[in-house]
Amino acid sequence: MNGSSVKQFLNTVNERRSILGKLVRDMSTTIEETQVYIGLNDAETKKQKLATDRYVVILKEICRDFGVPFSFNVIDGGYIHDNGEYTEEKSIVLTFIDLPQETVDKIAKEVCILFHQESALVTTDRIHVRSVRETL
Repeated sequence: MNGSSVKQFLNTVNERRSILGKLVRDMSTTIEETQVYIGLNDAETKKQKLATDRYVVILKEICRDFGVPFSFNVIDGGYIHDNGEYTEEKSIVLTFIDLPQETVDKIAKEVCILFHQESALVTTDRIHVRSVRETL
């Protein structure tokens, strides 16, 4: 390749990058991310009754039954019960992207019943999302 061919090639590459960058920006959007914090200690005994991995299996089944995409993390934390008592416990944080709040609430209520919880904490944030792909 001579000097002008290299320059022309680099110009073409830069033009395509510019076009692709615009497409990626155009394909990005803002949606809701909802997280549901579920403590694993029983509401009455304040002790975890099942192994953590058993709770995870149950949560996966619930999400599958609702037909919703999700992700989760198991974390350690502390919680103050309605009566003011402080408890440290393992918790599971379910994360949903762009899921209707009515569905999130139904899932949270079902989890409260099955895990015998006073409540589940639900947080919602607006997030900026974009899809990044690589063609092989």
